[in-house]
Amino acid sequence: MSLVRCKDKRTGITYVYESESYWDKEKQQPRARRKLIGKLDETTGEIIPTGGRGRKKKDPMENKSDNGPAVSPDASRIDELETRIQELLLENEQLKEERRVISRKLKVLMDMLNEA
Repeated sequence: MSLVRCKDKRTGITYVYESESYWDKEKQQPRARRKLIGKLDETTGEIIPTGGRGRKKKDPMENKSDNGPAVSPDASRIDELETRIQELLLENEQLKEERRVISRKLKVLMDMLNEA
Protein backbone atom coordinates (compact mmCIF):
# COMPACT_ATOMS: atom_id res chain seq x y z
CA MET A 1 0.00 0.00 0.00
CA SER A 2 1.05 3.54 -0.65
CA LEU A 3 -0.23 7.08 -0.24
CA VAL A 4 -1.20 8.97 -3.38
CA ARG A 5 -1.66 12.75 -3.47
CA CYS A 6 -3.97 14.21 -6.12
CA LYS A 7 -4.53 17.96 -6.51
CA ASP A 8 -7.96 19.15 -7.66
CA LYS A 9 -7.17 21.84 -10.23
CA ARG A 10 -10.56 23.53 -9.82
CA THR A 11 -10.38 24.01 -6.04
CA GLY A 12 -6.64 23.73 -5.41
CA ILE A 13 -7.22 21.15 -2.66
CA THR A 14 -4.84 18.19 -2.47
CA TYR A 15 -6.55 14.93 -1.53
CA VAL A 16 -4.65 11.97 -0.07
CA TYR A 17 -5.64 8.43 -1.01
CA GLU A 18 -4.49 5.02 0.20
CA SER A 19 -3.70 2.99 -2.91
CA GLU A 20 -3.60 -0.81 -2.96
CA SER A 21 -2.39 -2.72 -6.02
CA TYR A 22 -3.89 -6.07 -7.01
CA TRP A 23 -3.85 -8.44 -9.97
CA ASP A 24 -6.99 -8.49 -12.13
CA LYS A 25 -7.30 -12.13 -13.24
CA GLU A 26 -9.96 -11.34 -15.83
CA LYS A 27 -8.01 -8.63 -17.64
CA GLN A 28 -4.61 -10.13 -16.84
CA GLN A 29 -3.12 -6.85 -15.69
CA PRO A 30 -2.44 -4.99 -12.46
CA ARG A 31 -5.08 -2.65 -11.07
CA ALA A 32 -5.32 -0.32 -8.08
CA ARG A 33 -7.95 0.38 -5.46
CA ARG A 34 -7.98 3.83 -3.85
CA LYS A 35 -9.57 4.89 -0.61
CA LEU A 36 -9.87 8.55 0.39
CA ILE A 37 -8.03 9.31 3.62
CA GLY A 38 -8.32 13.07 3.78
CA LYS A 39 -7.16 16.47 2.60
CA LEU A 40 -3.59 17.69 2.76
CA ASP A 41 -3.04 20.87 4.76
CA GLU A 42 -0.65 22.85 2.57
CA THR A 43 0.80 24.91 5.42
CA THR A 44 1.54 22.17 7.95
CA GLY A 45 1.77 19.21 5.56
CA GLU A 46 -0.50 17.08 7.75
CA ILE A 47 -3.48 15.06 6.52
CA ILE A 48 -6.91 16.24 7.70
CA PRO A 49 -9.19 13.16 7.86
CA THR A 50 -12.45 13.31 5.91
CA GLY A 51 -15.44 11.07 5.42
CA GLY A 52 -15.74 8.95 2.27
CA ARG A 53 -17.02 11.84 0.15
CA GLY A 54 -14.63 14.58 1.22
CA ARG A 55 -16.56 15.83 4.26
CA LYS A 56 -14.94 16.16 7.66
CA LYS A 57 -15.67 13.28 9.99
CA LYS A 58 -18.18 14.21 12.66
CA ASP A 59 -17.25 13.89 16.29
CA PRO A 60 -19.73 11.41 17.85
CA MET A 61 -19.65 13.35 21.14
CA GLU A 62 -20.53 16.59 19.33
CA ASN A 63 -24.14 15.50 18.61
CA LYS A 64 -24.89 14.65 22.24
CA SER A 65 -26.45 17.42 24.23
CA ASP A 66 -27.47 17.72 27.85
CA ASN A 67 -29.95 20.45 27.03
CA GLY A 68 -32.87 18.08 26.57
CA PRO A 69 -34.73 17.27 23.35
CA ALA A 70 -33.83 18.84 20.05
CA VAL A 71 -35.30 22.26 19.38
CA SER A 72 -38.25 22.17 16.98
CA PRO A 73 -38.38 24.49 13.97
CA ASP A 74 -39.98 27.90 14.44
CA ALA A 75 -43.79 27.60 14.54
CA SER A 76 -44.29 30.67 12.32
CA ARG A 77 -42.03 29.10 9.68
CA ILE A 78 -44.13 25.93 9.79
CA ASP A 79 -47.30 28.00 9.30
CA GLU A 80 -45.68 29.79 6.34
CA LEU A 81 -44.75 26.49 4.75
CA GLU A 82 -48.20 24.99 5.30
CA THR A 83 -49.81 28.06 3.70
CA ARG A 84 -47.46 27.78 0.73
CA ILE A 85 -48.28 24.09 0.36
CA GLN A 86 -52.01 24.89 0.28
CA GLU A 87 -51.41 27.58 -2.38
CA LEU A 88 -49.43 25.17 -4.51
CA LEU A 89 -52.08 22.45 -4.18
CA LEU A 90 -54.77 24.91 -5.32
CA GLU A 91 -52.62 26.03 -8.25
CA ASN A 92 -52.00 22.39 -9.14
CA GLU A 93 -55.76 21.67 -9.24
CA GLN A 94 -56.34 24.72 -11.45
CA LEU A 95 -53.65 23.56 -13.87
CA LYS A 96 -55.11 20.06 -13.97
CA GLU A 97 -58.55 21.49 -14.83
CA GLU A 98 -57.01 23.70 -17.53
CA ARG A 99 -55.28 20.63 -18.97
CA ARG A 100 -58.58 18.70 -19.02
CA VAL A 101 -60.34 21.55 -20.89
CA ILE A 102 -57.53 21.79 -23.46
CA SER A 103 -57.54 18.01 -23.85
CA ARG A 104 -61.30 18.01 -24.56
CA LYS A 105 -60.95 20.80 -27.13
CA LEU A 106 -58.09 18.96 -28.80
CA LYS A 107 -60.19 15.79 -28.99
CA VAL A 108 -63.04 17.70 -30.65
CA LEU A 109 -60.60 19.21 -33.18
CA MET A 110 -59.06 15.79 -33.91
CA ASP A 111 -62.54 14.30 -34.46
CA MET A 112 -63.41 17.14 -36.87
CA LEU A 113 -60.13 16.62 -38.71
CA ASN A 114 -60.74 12.86 -39.05
CA GLU A 115 -64.26 13.43 -40.43
CA ALA A 116 -63.03 15.81 -43.13
